[in-house]
Amino acid sequence: MKLAWIPLMSILMMAMPRLGCAADAAAERGPIELSLKQAVDVAVSAEGNTNIRLSGESLKQAQSRALQARAALLPDLEGAFTERSQTVNLAAEGLTSIKLPFAGFAFPSMVGPFTTEDARLSVQQSVFDFGSIRRFQASRVGVSAATQELDSTAERVAAEVARAYLAAVRADADVDTANANITLSEAVLTQAENQKKAGTGTGIEVTRAKVQLANDRQHLLVTENTRRSAHLELLRAMGTPLDTEVKLTDKLGYVPVDAVTLEEARAQALQARPDLKAQQRREENARLSASAVKMERLPSLAAFGDYGSSGISVDNSLPTRTYGISLKVPLFDGGRRDARRAEAASQYRSEKVRTDDLKQQIDLDVRLALDGLRSAEDQVKVAREGLELSDSELTQARRRYDAGVANSLEVTDAQTRLERARDNETQALYNYNVARIDLAQAMGNMRRSIP
Repeated sequence: MKLAWIPLMSILMMAMPRLGCAADAAAERGPIELSLKQAVDVAVSAEGNTNIRLSGESLKQAQSRALQARAALLPDLEGAFTERSQTVNLAAEGLTSIKLPFAGFAFPSMVGPFTTEDARLSVQQSVFDFGSIRRFQASRVGVSAATQELDSTAERVAAEVARAYLAAVRADADVDTANANITLSEAVLTQAENQKKAGTGTGIEVTRAKVQLANDRQHLLVTENTRRSAHLELLRAMGTPLDTEVKLTDKLGYVPVDAVTLEEARAQALQARPDLKAQQRREENARLSASAVKMERLPSLAAFGDYGSSGISVDNSLPTRTYGISLKVPLFDGGRRDARRAEAASQYRSEKVRTDDLKQQIDLDVRLALDGLRSAEDQVKVAREGLELSDSELTQARRRYDAGVANSLEVTDAQTRLERARDNETQALYNYNVARIDLAQAMGNMRRSIP
């Protein structure tokens, strides 16, 4: 989307802390010059819009889940040291009244206290586990989906900021138009006063010109308040401090759009839209997750081992070790695994439905954006023709008034139509540039369309 993009000298700080410092010094330095590209760059930076920051955290969470899934395929190494002091009640183990006739004594009922020590290093490694492998694959696809979702969020934020910037630019244009209308009203008032002094005008014509001037001044107050609100909305969309004072460097303008057919726009959208890519990754993630649950029915093989020393003290400890393999074959778990498999399959089918629905929505977005752009182009042409005619009408009316062949009412009517024509042109240019944003967003190249 382009307004009449004007790259200017001042580059807005790309990091929020620096922007905050700029806001603190605004009273001394004056407003910060801000272009649309700079506004979008600030919003999509890591410390910009809130949605960008939240999507960034979601990506970090997905990366952490992938590391957790990978851990199931890596060795699990543990070290342990145990020192135990205990007594044993042999009678509780059934060893009561046991006598050794040839030795002349019996086992005591209580043994101990005695102390044992054990220092051991244990390791366990999954050798073959289809379920864990599938879960790791699914987690990697989840990271890809989160990455695409971050890109999709950046596209949405860029479009949101662009619309907010356009609204602020339009508010600036409305203020300029209101000032121009006041200047025109003052000129008409002066003309009416001169006509009265010359004896060719009346007092009602002067009063009529003063009423028009008062109305224009009232309208100026309204537009100035609207401009302040629009600037605040822009700062909020950018994620910057609201006390930052900015001066918008881009203006409403008309830049023709390269011709594109519906088929070309739709094909590009299906290829470039990051939200569709993210949804396709989520669908793939659901498929792999469902496959992981199915594979939990397969046997899994793991190796284990430990090595250490144990004894009643460090001096008489002896090395001991254990190693082996473990084969687990799932047999019956009360139907819990079947229920999880049914749930995972349903989730996969749901993601497929969402993918198909999003494709239809993209088709709708492209169609509406193209229709809106064509309509906006026609509006601009009609508004400019109307402005030229209204300006010519007012010029002729003022000449007729000076010549005494018309009264001030004709001038006032022409003046009102000119002001309306100016507003129509501003509205048409605003609609046109919003339509450009809609088309760029629909085709998935919002950020690339801003030079």
